Amino acid sequence: MGKKSLLFQQLNRRLLSFATLNNVAIPASGWIKAIRNGLGMSMKQLADKLSISKQAVLAMEKREADGSITIKSLRELGRVLDMELVYGFVPNDGSLEAMVEKKANELATKIVLRTSNSMKLEDQENSKERIEMAIKERAEEIKREMPKILWD
Repeated sequence: MGKKSLLFQQLNRRLLSFATLNNVAIPASGWIKAIRNGLGMSMKQLADKLSISKQAVLAMEKREADGSITIKSLRELGRVLDMELVYGFVPNDGSLEAMVEKKANELATKIVLRTSNSMKLEDQENSKERIEMAIKERAEEIKREMPKILWD
């Protein structure tokens, strides 16, 4: 197993641990306000913990809600709330492997069908089964090599 393959598998395993979080609904008011309210903590109390003003806490809550808050700010909030900030990415296809599989199949189909169309023009058309087998073989080759064109 190559170093690149091992790194890929390790990263895939790490990302899979976030998969269950994909279904967690973010509170409408944002996590900061929801946690603060859930703990019964006032804006002033949180502001004091952060050594900022009440208005600055309100601004942070607004930045979280509109998606412009920084990771640094979230870490600091987690620290004063005795919580850990956890962030990551969850592949829409479920895993990095599934993502690569999908892209490899798309690329293989494009390549094989382009070749197949050329052969058809030369009156050397392949059967549907042969084309499907060629796509499958080409996709496996692409997955093994993981060429940069996979992401074009």
